[in-house]
Amino acid sequence: MSDSQKRFAGWAAIAGVFLLMLWLLAPVLAPFIAASVLAYALTPLVDRLDAAFQGRLPRVLAVLLVELLFVLLALGLVLMIVPILVKEMPLMRDQLPVLLDQINTSLQPLLRKMGFKLSLDLPSIKAFVMTYLNANFEDTLGSVLASVKLGGSAAMAVLGNAVLIPVALFYLLMEWQHFMKSLRTLIPPRLRAASDSFLAESDQVLGEYLRGQLVVMGVLAVYYSAGLALFGLDLALPIGAFTGLAVFVPYLGFGLGMVLALLAGLLEFSSSGGAAQAVLMVAVVYGLGQLVESFFLTPRLVGERIGLHPLAVIFSLLAFGQLFGFIGILVALPVSAVLLVAMRRVRSGYLASGLYQGPGPGP
Repeated sequence: MSDSQKRFAGWAAIAGVFLLMLWLLAPVLAPFIAASVLAYALTPLVDRLDAAFQGRLPRVLAVLLVELLFVLLALGLVLMIVPILVKEMPLMRDQLPVLLDQINTSLQPLLRKMGFKLSLDLPSIKAFVMTYLNANFEDTLGSVLASVKLGGSAAMAVLGNAVLIPVALFYLLMEWQHFMKSLRTLIPPRLRAASDSFLAESDQVLGEYLRGQLVVMGVLAVYYSAGLALFGLDLALPIGAFTGLAVFVPYLGFGLGMVLALLAGLLEFSSSGGAAQAVLMVAVVYGLGQLVESFFLTPRLVGERIGLHPLAVIFSLLAFGQLFGFIGILVALPVSAVLLVAMRRVRSGYLASGLYQGPGPGP
């Protein structure tokens, strides 16, 4: 075995051990990975605050201000759902019986044409649904507490991540430059030039990704708000803004926004155009929005900048979601962009080594 083959086998073994440890420690590493990604994105803001005040503002205050701003923005995105629910719950109590009658009236002729005989016991269904919608606060709170007790481990995991991520983010923001210098000292001197080049390329790719994603979110928030407003939806602004800003969670944000818009449309238009108007609104606004995002905005502003193929995007979301859960979905694309840079360099090194016996490195 040649020296190059031995080096390749050694690096392959190291990569295998690293992937095994990553798989075994995935639940523990998830909040730290999320905090690291956030620290990377927020560190430039902290540095700019330091530069703006020319060192007169202690870094701890700059870190607290930036982290507080981020937490408020995240809470604001989540709380956008509150006015939607506050308005929709009374509408559900008032309009749901009418909506059930309309669905039954429209569904029965279609089922008879298809040869199905289905009889819905609407009074029982209405009574069952209205019982839950009219439940008092104590019953609702009791159900929530019972669910928390039944799923205690999941609830504790979510609560633990909600506390751990901000704490880890604070320390990473405080010591980011120190951490980077410490990691660099662990790299052998002969490899530092290559590692610096890799980090610079990764930094460029991630910067392009973050800037592109912010533009996509802003454009889609305006589009969905305007599109829903043109159809006369009262909750167009909160639902549209939530859908646009939530697209940073691929597929999940879009799906949740579409469900909220459909529910709001069904309840609000039940006395006018009914279900047909609500379905038409969602089909036009969200269908066109998905086409624009998938074939123009994301490929031009995000995909082309980081070089990820659409199939690679889907695979990375599924893989990171399987390994790290919801947090994995959030960090899948930026981490995949860095891995793509690493794979390019490994491929270039392999093609230039003595292991490759092909005609040449190709394009």
